[in-house]
Amino acid sequence: MAQPFHSSLAVPLSGGSLHVGVAGPEPGTSGVPVVLAVHGITGSHRSWAGVARHLGDAVTVLAPDLRGRGESAGVGGPFGLAAHVADLLAVLDHAGCTRAVLAGHSMGAYIVARFAAAAPDRLSAAVLVDGGLPLPVPADVDPDTLLAAVLGPSLARLQMTFPSVEAYRDFWRAHPALAAGEWTDDVDDYVAYDLGAAEVDPAGETVYRSRVSEAAVRADGRDLLDGDAGRKALHSLVDPCVLLWAARGLQNEERPLLPAGAIADARALLPYLAVVEVPDTNHYLSLLGDREAGVVADEIRRRATS
Repeated sequence: MAQPFHSSLAVPLSGGSLHVGVAGPEPGTSGVPVVLAVHGITGSHRSWAGVARHLGDAVTVLAPDLRGRGESAGVGGPFGLAAHVADLLAVLDHAGCTRAVLAGHSMGAYIVARFAAAAPDRLSAAVLVDGGLPLPVPADVDPDTLLAAVLGPSLARLQMTFPSVEAYRDFWRAHPALAAGEWTDDVDDYVAYDLGAAEVDPAGETVYRSRVSEAAVRADGRDLLDGDAGRKALHSLVDPCVLLWAARGLQNEERPLLPAGAIADARALLPYLAVVEVPDTNHYLSLLGDREAGVVADEIRRRATS
């Protein structure tokens, strides 16, 4: 499959440049709406490749590598969801875009909600993909411990080294969520893009590791688990907004990331919130699977072109 991100923007920030993948018509094309696509906590802009391909030329997709990830791995702190919101505003300003549809997956959906609270005039619609709703967090649990339990191998890999690119692929092939679906070109590209350049370890061996910053993930994760801030942000989402959710979790377990109670609370708070189940999938594949990406693209297109 052809890579839908045909070009990129380098958005200057105080700590460096934010890498932003561009798919569809170039930014500023007359009459073409802009979608700002925000990836998850250990992801990259390549998470959105399948969605961008399904959207084709209907919209311009701007998908940043958030600071501490992908080609933005060298952009340091401050981390946290408020920093990401400021970065997204910088992306829109750099692209000359006044308003955009914001779509976020997992942590990206929580960033979208915070964006709505901080800059409602820059948001034309919101698409939340298996995230964005406040989660029940036990008061006596250490946030780092909870983050490790939720993210599992996705977080553990940040402390690991791998002897080859193929070994890294094998690690991901064994991930319970990805093993449940088809290993597509987009999944392979997502995994390869996550890997940093070869380096030499203390024993003189050539090794590879993920280029995602663990410090960024832990700082962002603590923010993400702040239920009070999440509930306040959710109040800011205005019509139109849609939540797409998966019935299985981050490790393909028969327990969704978003429990039924959280979805019911969100519906009560936001009567105009459309809720769509992405059928027969899990948290990761709700974006990375080709069939699922088509469902997400349809919901984005509906809000962007209406």
